[in-house]
Amino acid sequence: QVQVVESGGGLVQAGGSLRLSCAASGNIFRIIAMGWYRRAPGKQRELVAQINSGGGINYADSSKGRFTISRDNAKNTVYLQMNSLAPEDTAVYYCNVYVYTSVTAHDVYWGQGTQVTVSS
Repeated sequence: QVQVVESGGGLVQAGGSLRLSCAASGNIFRIIAMGWYRRAPGKQRELVAQINSGGGINYADSSKGRFTISRDNAKNTVYLQMNSLAPEDTAVYYCNVYVYTSVTAHDVYWGQGTQVTVSS
C-alpha cells in the first residue's frame, strides 16, 4: 500500500502565495509521476500540474506563469508553489502519484486533499 499525504493549504488573500507539499510513502518500487489536481465547488476535478520521473512538466493553462511544480526524488515529495493567487483558484487540491509497487505492478494513488481558499 502507498500513502499520499498533502499539506500546506489554507486561506490567503488574492495576490498572495501558498506552497503545497505532498509526500508519498509505503510500498514504492519506483515513482513514475507526481502531480496536483483540484476540484472547485460545482466543477469537475482538473489537472493543475504534473511532473514525471524524467523531470518533464505539464501545466494547465490556468497554472502557467503563476504556479511552479517541483520534486524531491530522494524524499518522494512533490511541491506546488502557487503565486498570484486569485479567488478562482479556490478549490480542494489533491496530490496524485503514479507508482510502481513492484517490477510489474503499478497503480495511481490519491491524497485526501487540502483546501485552498483565496479571498478577494
